[in-house]
Amino acid sequence: MKTLIIYASVHHGNTEKIGKTMAEILNADIVKFNEINVDTLKDYDLIGFGSGIFYGKFHKGIIELIENIPALSNKKAFIFSTSGQGKEDYNNSIKDKLEEKGFKVLGHFACKGFDTFGPFKLIGGIAKGRPNEDDFQKAKDFAKAMIVG
Repeated sequence: MKTLIIYASVHHGNTEKIGKTMAEILNADIVKFNEINVDTLKDYDLIGFGSGIFYGKFHKGIIELIENIPALSNKKAFIFSTSGQGKEDYNNSIKDKLEEKGFKVLGHFACKGFDTFGPFKLIGGIAKGRPNEDDFQKAKDFAKAMIVG
């Protein structure tokens, strides 16, 4: 299964680290959201979309990318995110958008990531030391499940 991972990782590289961990397991190509040509998506069977979370939402670049994807059929997707709180619910904001574009969303992954965005900067950040080895192992396990999916 030919796999691509598209990500936005802005502040501390948390999402990029998780994306690269998944890419190793999936033998996937990995690219930043602003470097992808949407026409190439047709060449992939499985596409992962990842982002850090900003005030409960995916990076606007990922959202705009999904909005600009032409409707596709027989494509599978997965969603992953990192945030100070690590809530998987944040992934729901793009799940519906992907399904509207014809993707079958196989799963979601979320973990904590060091966060100094917005008000967290005032207190020195939250989730220091994350993602950690446990998070990376969980990302690998998730990626393995996507192979079967």
